[in-house]
Amino acid sequence: MAYATTIEGTRFTFPDLRRLLAKATPERSGDQLAGLCADGPVERLAAQIALADLPLKTFLAEELIPSEEDEVSDLIARRHDAAAFAPVSSLTVGAFREWLLSPAADARALATLSPGLTPEMVAAVSKICRLQDLVAVAAKRPVVTRFRSTIGLPGRLATRNQPNHPTDSSEGILISALDGLLMGSGDAVIGVNPATDSLPDYIRIVELLETLRLRLDVPTQHCCLGHVTVAIEAMAKGAPVDLVFQSVAGSQKANAGFGVDLAVLREASEAARALGRCPAGGQVMYFETGQGSALSADAHWGVDQQTMEARAYAVAREFDPLLVNTVVGFIGPEYLYNGKQIIRAGLEDHFCGKLLGLPMGVDVCYTNHADADGEDMDALLTLLCAAGVNFVITVPGADDVMLNYQSLSHHDAVFARETLGRPPAPEFEAWLRDVRITDAQGRLTSATGELPPALAAATRLLPGRAA
Repeated sequence: MAYATTIEGTRFTFPDLRRLLAKATPERSGDQLAGLCADGPVERLAAQIALADLPLKTFLAEELIPSEEDEVSDLIARRHDAAAFAPVSSLTVGAFREWLLSPAADARALATLSPGLTPEMVAAVSKICRLQDLVAVAAKRPVVTRFRSTIGLPGRLATRNQPNHPTDSSEGILISALDGLLMGSGDAVIGVNPATDSLPDYIRIVELLETLRLRLDVPTQHCCLGHVTVAIEAMAKGAPVDLVFQSVAGSQKANAGFGVDLAVLREASEAARALGRCPAGGQVMYFETGQGSALSADAHWGVDQQTMEARAYAVAREFDPLLVNTVVGFIGPEYLYNGKQIIRAGLEDHFCGKLLGLPMGVDVCYTNHADADGEDMDALLTLLCAAGVNFVITVPGADDVMLNYQSLSHHDAVFARETLGRPPAPEFEAWLRDVRITDAQGRLTSATGELPPALAAATRLLPGRAA
């Protein structure tokens, strides 16, 4: 079905829904690389006008990727809740945006609506939102999850302490993890990206993190971000796995490129729950996404990268995760060229994930060959805090020495806590105070050159130290 609109006597026609969505997308290098973008700002405006007039229920009648050829499309169709969708079923995309910005769209209404929304609907409305809209709507939609800490409570910001090391050195991981804890980072998860993906290394890393957690009695959870199939093997051997991690994408073909499908993810989720480490009613899965992954795998079906990203959230939503984050600038300038595109994409991803009911975090980051810098990341962090982001990722000095990209530093989390008034998860906040990392007001205690007493013993974990 074709879609059209006229601007000052010039008629613009878009032959199908995929083309309409792609042409309406704010400028980004990934869509340019794929040949999907608008020819210029006027065609983009025309597409956005046509998209705003499109009934939301169109997305239920016209699939972007056929269900019979793609299990993600089939999942989206099967999980759609018609009763939840009913209150907005008569709206156009433009009217839906206006409703989202109205007082009627409060936290309860948005939570009730989430099962009735498809990824394509939320991607569509995001394309006609300004940054302010993306912040305002997401801020109204808290999504709370729990393991040993409670993440996503309104007014709070959690952090992933990311102690990566180029050789997976146990000593290096521990020192980096302690560095983050001393700066108050780690209430969402202490999560290591392994340099290798072998089963012995996976087990060694989770045992190391488990020893650290138990020695310090930290109310958090840990994760080795190895492949899900390695996690399944490790759990079968009795490894102390808290969270199971996997990168996911918005099409079956793209997920196959990651070496996964829905059945494997379901197996992993069931295995993690069977361990009994997570409290009743808590969550055990951790997913990572990022605009451009489907395009880089030639698995996008002619769909723009931001809509494909939103479709990845349908995969994540199926498994009730504790954490989901978009690594917004990690794939590179081929997909998000500069700071402006990264900031826009980060807010889009957070907005779409929250509307779909996901506990969204963002890895506020960029690669060293992108046209971006730390000030762009400062701006995105501040905007995300206003939008109620569940968590961000922090590393020592903002420089990940294993993945070779720039993220946020532990100091950036301190800024968010002390300047923007975003304390950590309540259980972690109490622990920080109890071990005297922070004072009664939640501020870092004055540096004395010595570890707080409760953490001094943790140095005995390091190789070569007395047990």
